[in-house]
Amino acid sequence: MRILKKRSPSLAAMTLHALAEYPAVSAVVAAAGLMATAAIVNRRLADKAQRDNPPQGRFIDINGVRLHYVERGAGRPLVLLHGNGSMIQDFESSGLIDLAAKDYRVIVFDRPGFGHSLRPRNVVWTPAAQADLFKDALAHLGVEKAIVLGHSWGASVAVALASRHPAMVEALVLASGYYFPTARTDAMMAMAGPAIPGFGDILSYTISPILSRLMWPAMLRQLFGPKSVPQKFDGFPKSLAVRPSQLRAGAAEAALMVPAAMMSAKTYGELAMPVTILAGEDDRLIDIDQQSGRLHDEIKHSKMRRVPNAGHMIQQSDTADLMTAVNEVAAETLH
Repeated sequence: MRILKKRSPSLAAMTLHALAEYPAVSAVVAAAGLMATAAIVNRRLADKAQRDNPPQGRFIDINGVRLHYVERGAGRPLVLLHGNGSMIQDFESSGLIDLAAKDYRVIVFDRPGFGHSLRPRNVVWTPAAQADLFKDALAHLGVEKAIVLGHSWGASVAVALASRHPAMVEALVLASGYYFPTARTDAMMAMAGPAIPGFGDILSYTISPILSRLMWPAMLRQLFGPKSVPQKFDGFPKSLAVRPSQLRAGAAEAALMVPAAMMSAKTYGELAMPVTILAGEDDRLIDIDQQSGRLHDEIKHSKMRRVPNAGHMIQQSDTADLMTAVNEVAAETLH
């Protein structure tokens, strides 16, 4: 008489049974699987973005930081510093680099963590830390004195460079900057998510790139409004901007915005070089009376230009106004 052996359940069957019996575990496993898949997809998209948008400039290594920069034109040095979440291609697509290169030696950096520049984790990249880095980078490039133009977060770095290394900054042009601490819910949201060490990495490599792609049109409307996004901004590589590494750098800078302004506000009265402040009258991100207007009051010798019917991205929508401001401070500082 033949005895039939009872078949043992397979590992897959046992796993399915366990997941069915414990739905909470099932949900965790499913979520982990989705996150892992998202991380793989985002990594491949980031690699493709870097292949599709290779560096157009050169690299220098300064204090352990690999910086990417573009240099064009000849004449008096003009340094351009971009805002949070941005990169060299912002100034490139705006036409400002080509316009300025007719009369100036234009140097544009990808700030740490943006574009093709690296952002080491052993440094808290405050405006002061970045200012010290760019001081050494400019010295490496043979620049003793320069006109410095900063947009948005780049304006904070420009001010820090001028206050910490005044001999190097001949004049300042500050556009759409944030200079005084205020209650910023957007910065607090950044601190609560992608800016948090560890947890922020998980978000940056999984959910944040997907959300950023979905929110891109709305974000552009906020940045450019009330004007529409100009066609020339098509040259800005969105795929580089939504890479995990750049999103994490942007979140870190958003989290630093209020404390950095608190520290920088103590130094404005010390700035002795010519300063021109520009701001869009209809900036939807920053209250220009609380920020640019107040800075103009603090720096008694400064000049302020309110750009009518303009939003935050005046380097794109009102490029000629920025170029005029550069030429005016250049004329003031002719020796």
